[in-house]
Amino acid sequence: MSTTPPVPAPQRRRGCLIPLLAVGLFLSVLLNLVALYAFVEVIDDSLEPNPTSERFYLGDPDSRYKIAVIRVSGVLTEAGIQQPIRQLEAAARDKRVKAVVLRIDSPGGTVTASEELYQNILNLRDNNGRRFKSTSAKPVSVSMGGVAASGAYYISVAGNPISAEKSTITGSIGVFVALPNIAELAHKNGVKLELIKAGGIKASGSFFHDLSPQERQTWQDTVDSAYDQFVGVIAANRPALNANDLRDKVVLERMIPERDEKGNPKTDAAGKVIEAKYTRRLADGGTFTASAAQQFGLVDRVEDLPAAIRAAAEKNGLGSFKAIVYERTPGILERVTGLPLGKRSVLPVDLLEASSSLTPRLWYLAPSADAGLLAGH
Repeated sequence: MSTTPPVPAPQRRRGCLIPLLAVGLFLSVLLNLVALYAFVEVIDDSLEPNPTSERFYLGDPDSRYKIAVIRVSGVLTEAGIQQPIRQLEAAARDKRVKAVVLRIDSPGGTVTASEELYQNILNLRDNNGRRFKSTSAKPVSVSMGGVAASGAYYISVAGNPISAEKSTITGSIGVFVALPNIAELAHKNGVKLELIKAGGIKASGSFFHDLSPQERQTWQDTVDSAYDQFVGVIAANRPALNANDLRDKVVLERMIPERDEKGNPKTDAAGKVIEAKYTRRLADGGTFTASAAQQFGLVDRVEDLPAAIRAAAEKNGLGSFKAIVYERTPGILERVTGLPLGKRSVLPVDLLEASSSLTPRLWYLAPSADAGLLAGH
């Protein structure tokens, strides 16, 4: 009689378990370090006092004298201007930097951030010591990228000359404050906010009620003050543009066809195109093309960045120079892990930016760019 051979018991593969545990432990430590680094980033980008490094851009790489190209891009917020400020300070402290070119590609930003960045540029330009120490005053010129509007134009006037690319959109000299109002929606859905306050207009700007004339005027006064500040900064830096002319002088006037939502000219019953009067002033809040901005004195030249750099070298008597751009120096964890932690894409930072955008703020921001406020950037 045949018998079935016994089935051997499965062997325990202890050898595979140890590497898996080791990998799991390593990943756990790594994720905890990344999380810790992210929260530290909210407080300070780096333990280094000025975490920037240089990269050669154009010119003579062996030249002793430098032209620093400092890049300003994106919406100007209190957090977003920190890297340009570090670049300004690096250029200020470097004895070999003989001139600075601001490369600006921004639709503007908050009034406070625009003013703070402007003051740091003045610190570099005039060596006034109000923000940081410098080896000497550094001449500043400006090269505009695709857009340099509103708050970005505000900081541009600290430079001389101001150059724009052929495709640049600039101007947008104005200010606004956005106050969301869901009072009617809340009322229809039985939602209300019980408000206890002291001071007659303390709740002005609340989401849950309409502005009274007195409440609206407090915000209007604030906006008007910021507008006067904007116009004053331009007039102080570009003497040919006085404050009254910026506000009131008509620089463009013509008849234009009224258009429907698809851009087609509207016509009356007889088929004649309906026209409207089109009038522009420099500080009406609208943008200008590069050629129009040059015509009206908002910018001095239409040229690209390399041409602006070479013009800065010639203006400052630099026969030989090397233009450099600044890069952010990676932190220790970035060098070890290869993760781009310094780009501020970590969740806690984004949440802080988003929450701050919900607070009523004054903006030097280009038309339509306010859609970016919903994302907090």
